[in-house]
Amino acid sequence: MYAVMGITGNVGGAVARTLLAKGEKVRGIVRNPEKAAEWQKQGAELFKADYDDVDALTAAFTGVAGVFVMVPPNFAPAPGFPETKATLKLLHEALSRAQPSNAVYLSSIGAEQTTGLGLITSSHLLEETLGDLPFSRAFLRPGWFLENSAGDVASARDEGKIRFQLHPLDRKFSLVATADVGKVGAETVTQSWTGIRHIEVAGPEGYSPLDIAAAFAEAVGRPVEAIAVPRAEWETLWVSQGMPKGRTAPRVEMVDGFNSGWIHFGVPGTEHVDGETPLREVITQLVTRG
Repeated sequence: MYAVMGITGNVGGAVARTLLAKGEKVRGIVRNPEKAAEWQKQGAELFKADYDDVDALTAAFTGVAGVFVMVPPNFAPAPGFPETKATLKLLHEALSRAQPSNAVYLSSIGAEQTTGLGLITSSHLLEETLGDLPFSRAFLRPGWFLENSAGDVASARDEGKIRFQLHPLDRKFSLVATADVGKVGAETVTQSWTGIRHIEVAGPEGYSPLDIAAAFAEAVGRPVEAIAVPRAEWETLWVSQGMPKGRTAPRVEMVDGFNSGWIHFGVPGTEHVDGETPLREVITQLVTRG
């Protein structure tokens, strides 16, 4: 059996689906079993464990062949990332007690850097905190999720416009579908190895903001214009979309890192996997759902 965190989300759900399709047993670690009831119908065992309950997490990680671990995303962290650090401390203790055969962690492109990461600092902290555990472990470093475009469906459909912070508009960035990340996670957790691995997970090719706009135009059936939002206007835009005022600096730093090339693939000593899911497939799914 394999324990999977985040089973109700995109990546964790993709890991679980891939494992179940391979005939493996899955223990889904959830905070609210009622919200994950559909997974029981698909054959998964549900195990209730909050991220702040070290005893429950220890039990969830015990008696399994491997675990897929992820930290809940926080897009507006407090200065110093105290929430992430507290969660990682509890995960470290639970995993230390449980001692699974291996663990696969959801990290991020750029996590090897010590500065200039913004929101991806949480992934650097994850690798730094959990990298010393005495069992086989692998850190997945996917690129920018294609599903981040979900927030652009309404503006593409209603206005024929998408506002991008990734610049320049014709530059190809490392984007990947969460389904591909989950597939790599499932394949990795069922493998046998010793020591530590770092695995970059990319899409089948790079995509630019212009490519994303073209995919939306095809999906919504109207022209869609890609608009580059000036850096000075990012905070105003994000606050209007619901981000707390004064908490946008990490997001700015992260986007700056992508735009400058500071956050990148091709890190020495890493494995690299190219996924199979094309941009247009993901955008079509997002438009259909929403």
